[in-house]
Amino acid sequence: MAQLRTEVTQVWDAYQASRYGYVVARLPQALAAGQAATQTHEGEDQEQSFALLALTYQATAVLLTKLGEADLAWIAAERGFTAAQRCGDVVVIGSLFRSVTHTLLSTGRFREAKQLTADAAAYMQPGLAEATPEYLSVYGTLFLAGSVAAARDEDRTAVRSFLSEADETARRLGHDANHLWTAFGPTNVAIHRVTTAMDLDDVQVAIDLGPRIDTTGLPVERQARHALETARALTAWNRTDEAMAVVLSAEQQAPEQIRHHAISRQLVQNWMRRGRGRPSYQLASLAQRVHVTA
Repeated sequence: MAQLRTEVTQVWDAYQASRYGYVVARLPQALAAGQAATQTHEGEDQEQSFALLALTYQATAVLLTKLGEADLAWIAAERGFTAAQRCGDVVVIGSLFRSVTHTLLSTGRFREAKQLTADAAAYMQPGLAEATPEYLSVYGTLFLAGSVAAARDEDRTAVRSFLSEADETARRLGHDANHLWTAFGPTNVAIHRVTTAMDLDDVQVAIDLGPRIDTTGLPVERQARHALETARALTAWNRTDEAMAVVLSAEQQAPEQIRHHAISRQLVQNWMRRGRGRPSYQLASLAQRVHVTA
């Protein structure tokens, strides 16, 4: 059990450090070990095995979503949720609810994702009175995922409601934290205000907020993801040079994430189309690294 817990921790830590190659290499072994543990142990140890297996499937789902493998991500999220139910831990179940929400988002099922957010929140609300920081973090991140779903569904009322609940939960938590690899806190709520603003075409809001958010206290994955969102906003205002500078800076910190993320490719394709004549050496080199051809 101790070895399995270490394995899961290393996988999640590597994901948050944007070390995707390491995560891809380790996930098959971690999944096999988790499955074996659920069959070997009994009682409380078996419940813990199911919890760790669920979290491993969640790591699989979030990575596959980032890489654009929506169908595989859905399978991983579904299996993870089944394992979470077997462990009976409300916090782990809540965490896997979020995983399913993200996979619904990646397949364009925004209304279902919104409804799942409401259902998951209702499931966790009875435990809020005596909630631990871990419990609050998982509960709060439900609304962050839900806010993106609502924005993509053009439901401004739901966006405001979900972000308000996330903000209130972050205030109750009191600071940025990373319980159960949620990176939840006031800063992550602010990041999602930028993301939802862009999805609602409120570019001015994103421009005003994005560059001012200090993400240095968050995991590298969150920092790089916010950089891409900021670059989207700058690009929408034709501030291409600034946008590219943001992406290149993020690439220095999280090269694997930037080079394999769908938003990176979209940005580079946009910049290549806008350019007149041959692209600059800097843009051409970036295009090669993110696998975009002219």
